[in-house]
Amino acid sequence: MSRRVLRSGEGPVSPWNVANQVTVARILLAPLFVWLLFADAHGPLRWVAFALFVVGTASDGVDGWLARSRNLRSSLGVILDPIADKVLIGAALVALSVLNELPWWITLVILVREIGITVFRMAILHREVHGASWAGKLKTVTQSIAVSLALAPFADLLGTWMYAVNTVVMAAAVVLTVWSGAEYLWKAWRAR
Repeated sequence: MSRRVLRSGEGPVSPWNVANQVTVARILLAPLFVWLLFADAHGPLRWVAFALFVVGTASDGVDGWLARSRNLRSSLGVILDPIADKVLIGAALVALSVLNELPWWITLVILVREIGITVFRMAILHREVHGASWAGKLKTVTQSIAVSLALAPFADLLGTWMYAVNTVVMAAAVVLTVWSGAEYLWKAWRAR
């Protein structure tokens, strides 16, 4: 019996189904996005890098929708999807910090939480699976918006007040990152 790649239905699913292909494409966008950002940090290519980041983060919903609507859920998808989020957001945070546009402590707080929870999730995956909570989903959306605002040179177009908006949204992303990580660990501890 062949494994399903695109068609919906029941039966075995290929690990390289279309939903997972979208997830892998999101991971592969990260190096291209970073290269574009460093190649032209203050020029027109920055807008292209911003657009790639937005496409990468927006396609997170596409791979999930494909997996659910076509019944293409797979173990590989469960592992790759959160990794794709972390790679894209992490690459953007590190790039912004290298460019001295974001304090390193913000990048480190977010990366330590993201990597720590991902490693913890992988370690307990064989025993139990904890899906993303509302705080975790809100954290991902807020991080995506905060990084998008930091990437796009909106202050050049709209005025310096955009720096205040960026600061508030990034602060919210940091708070939600820490909060959702603590909540995840608390739920895992209670389940044991």
